Amino acid sequence: MHTVGSFEFESSAEAREAYESVGPAAQTVVREVAKAMSFDRAEYDDRVTGDVVETARDALFASLLSVAVGSREAYEKWRDEYEGEVTEIGNENVDNVVWHAGPEGEAVAATFQNEEEAAVATLRRQAFGRIYRELV
Repeated sequence: MHTVGSFEFESSAEAREAYESVGPAAQTVVREVAKAMSFDRAEYDDRVTGDVVETARDALFASLLSVAVGSREAYEKWRDEYEGEVTEIGNENVDNVVWHAGPEGEAVAATFQNEEEAAVATLRRQAFGRIYRELV
C-alpha cells in the first residue's frame, strides 16, 4: 500500500483552510493559461469569470487530496478499522482499491485493476463531489 497526494484533514476547518489556500494558485494558473492562449484584455475579461477560477480551485484542491492505493486485502483491513461510512464505486471483483477518508466520518473508495492514475483521478473527483463540495 502507498499514498499519493498531500491533503488530509482532521477537521472541516482544516479542509476549508486548505481550500482557501489554493485560491491564489488557481487564479495564477487561470491567468497563465489565458496568456498562453493569447487572450487579449477584452477576451480575458469576457471569458475568465469567477466560475472559471472557482472550477480551477476545485480541481486544484481535489488534485492534492491524499489517496491510499492498495490491494483489495489492504483496503478491507482499513475498512474494518474505519468507523465512518464508505461509498465504494466500481467492481468488487478486481484486485486494487483507492480510497480517501474525509474529516467528517465519510470516505469514498474506487476499485481498479490496472489503471492506478485513472482510478486516483476518478476517486479525487468523487471525494470532492461527495465530501468536500458542500463542506468548503
